[in-house]
Amino acid sequence: MSDILTFVERLPKQAIKNPPLLILLHGYGSNELDLFSFANELPDTLVIVSLRAPYEMGYGGYAWYDINLDSENNKFSDLDQARKSLQKITETIDYIKTKYTTNPDNTFLLGFSQGAILSYALSFNFPNKIQHVIALSGYLNTELMPEENTQKINTDYYISHGTVDQVIPVDWARKASPFLDSKELKNEYSEYPVGHGVAPQNFFSFKKWIENRL
Repeated sequence: MSDILTFVERLPKQAIKNPPLLILLHGYGSNELDLFSFANELPDTLVIVSLRAPYEMGYGGYAWYDINLDSENNKFSDLDQARKSLQKITETIDYIKTKYTTNPDNTFLLGFSQGAILSYALSFNFPNKIQHVIALSGYLNTELMPEENTQKINTDYYISHGTVDQVIPVDWARKASPFLDSKELKNEYSEYPVGHGVAPQNFFSFKKWIENRL
């Protein structure tokens, strides 16, 4: 149990056999209650579980991995921490699937910012552990990708980004779709006139995307 992350959950409104599962991964410096705030606006049939990142930052904030600055203010991600977090997320997903007897063929992973970066990475490092990725305001970090995939990946992707995002430039996000296309992976990309956040129309868009896969 030591590698099982802290989480909060919302169970289906009515008991159903093998419900679909939605996992939420928050952004850098946030916590499990952030994305969980819109859980009740999502389909009633879902088991929704929001995970807390393992690295404590103080003041109720957590990170999946550290982001360090060098003397010239260049940002560096602690990729060893990122890989350890990926392992913990994967083990927690397995634990939750067993605990709630969810549908093993219909698991969604929604990540915001740093959570989105790890959502992409998890889908490649643990092929078909999840079937659907919702990557909000993040980017695909190729340094976290495996050297090769021997197993065919069947995951599809919903990607969105703010055009005036000052935390993660929109140009970084735009690289994900061509990369996924090159792997023949289904993906849908959209942009919204916002900064580093989720616009209401963005929420309704990915909600519909989820509903179409239930």
